[in-house]
Amino acid sequence: MTPDRAPTAGTEPPRMRADARRNREQILRAAREVFAAQGPDAPLDEIARRAGVGVATLYRRFPDRADLIRGVAIDVLTALGEAALTARDAEVEPFEALRAFMHAALDLKLGSVMPALIGRLEADDVLDGVRQDAADPVQELVTQAQAAGTLRPDVRFGDLPLMLMRVSRPLAGGQLAEDGALAHRQLEIYLDGLRAPGTCDQRATLPGPAVDLGWFKRIRTRLIGHQPPSRPRA
Repeated sequence: MTPDRAPTAGTEPPRMRADARRNREQILRAAREVFAAQGPDAPLDEIARRAGVGVATLYRRFPDRADLIRGVAIDVLTALGEAALTARDAEVEPFEALRAFMHAALDLKLGSVMPALIGRLEADDVLDGVRQDAADPVQELVTQAQAAGTLRPDVRFGDLPLMLMRVSRPLAGGQLAEDGALAHRQLEIYLDGLRAPGTCDQRATLPGPAVDLGWFKRIRTRLIGHQPPSRPRA
């Protein structure tokens, strides 16, 4: 039997049954979470468990690890492009559209899953499978927000994806339950820093949990616990 390649928006097999499509989506979503937290060599049975499918179902959709890694990358970038178009075409103030896109990109774990897959992908192979590149519509949002006077004039495109990569890195080995909410809170702080001087339209309150000193010390303990043991003193 000819193995399936990881389907994309442009190559997804025709007449895929609804349950097969649903399984594929669940596998890709689970793989994105697991790869972001554990890297591309994470156990495939863990991905299948999180997706709520059997390992055999995973292999029917993605015959080997390389297929799954490619599928995750294409899925993330395709969803990112769709989010960028949605934000660009929304009838809202450009900075607010940019804000919506940044939060959508954060939910896709763009900055944690894609760096985790570095070295396992062929750029042309992945990009050829992505129907819509997010870069151009996001640049349009940047240009529009600067023209409206709400985005700092010295902000450049690269400031956005690079900050997303930083803020979306999972804390404490991906074991912190509040990690996603904390990332959205910190993104809001960053977004307020992108506003043009004199346009102080900050949100009344920051979203998500506020980490006080005691909570931070507990998080710090968990982070230190994931580090390799220090060398014994001579």
